[in-house]
Amino acid sequence: MNAPAAPRPEPLVFLYRLKPGMGAEYDRAHAAVWPEIVALLDEAGFHDYRIWRRGDLVVSSLRTRWGYDHAARVSAASAIQRKWTASMAHIFDEIADASGEPLWLDLVFEHRPDSRA
Repeated sequence: MNAPAAPRPEPLVFLYRLKPGMGAEYDRAHAAVWPEIVALLDEAGFHDYRIWRRGDLVVSSLRTRWGYDHAARVSAASAIQRKWTASMAHIFDEIADASGEPLWLDLVFEHRPDSRA
């Protein structure tokens, strides 16, 4: 039996690959995110959620109030999340690895000088 994976440090950063030429449609969908999705993000404890796009590559960063596992469980149980995901499915080329895990990015460098004067 494998030991459970340690919680990932926050912010959590992951990427998606869009199908070629789908960037503008992805942007339009996120410019008009459904209020029910925003409410679900709040309920699940996602906050400080940011998304960047360059061409067909999307990078997202987020923090959670009660941990990613909790937020993922709440989201996965939501009919509105399933509807949103289905409405976006034609846009994505790759959103997870073979095991279904998000395409996490690992921190390889950090420069955070002491902010105390």
